Amino acid sequence: MHIEEGLVTGAKLAVGYATAAGAGLWTATCAAQAMAERGLAALGARAAIATAATFTFFEVLPHYPVGVSEVHFILGSTLFLILGAAPAAIGLALGLLLQGILFAPLDLPQYGMNLTTLLVPLFAIAALARRLIAPGTRYADLTYGQALKLSTAYQGGVVAWVAFWAFLGQGADALAPVAAFAAAYTVVIVVEPLVDLAVLAAARSVRGLQGSPLVAPRLFAAA
Repeated sequence: MHIEEGLVTGAKLAVGYATAAGAGLWTATCAAQAMAERGLAALGARAAIATAATFTFFEVLPHYPVGVSEVHFILGSTLFLILGAAPAAIGLALGLLLQGILFAPLDLPQYGMNLTTLLVPLFAIAALARRLIAPGTRYADLTYGQALKLSTAYQGGVVAWVAFWAFLGQGADALAPVAAFAAAYTVVIVVEPLVDLAVLAAARSVRGLQGSPLVAPRLFAAA
């Protein structure tokens, strides 16, 4: 989902910084709630796991350029279900930054746009989960249909933001590349719910995770 260098230039880059600042405020609010639930150490541990996972997703999993961006298996809904909203948001932000510093410095001017593209859909699925998943249901017990809806919402949000940045930078000339990118992302939408369910099943089989500060409280405890 990296916005290609030169797609958005000049003063338009400020839009990405502004939206990223808003995303940062939301992340800070979620982090404060997470610390109230489990403490700073638990938040830090889960954020570190999310950072390492994000960096791995971007650098190790298959990714390829299509149209105006790159197709990545970001697995945002997986991070959300296992680690919680705040650790997932922090991990996505730090993992993306770490990747840019170490391997893709040309992406750093686009960091605000890329960060917005990752985090705003995460906020959306956090809200969707509250409506979609009954209060008495643990995340560990989600169905494929529920996982599919969360994944589709996240990846659909990613595509929508990529399209926004492309049209902001290139106008109507971006229509065909955006369409190609959106079509390619259908693979991610199909695969990610299967990954979610596989990871949730694996979590259920690991003794000692219930009540662990290394996973989201909702993973094993009904709200």
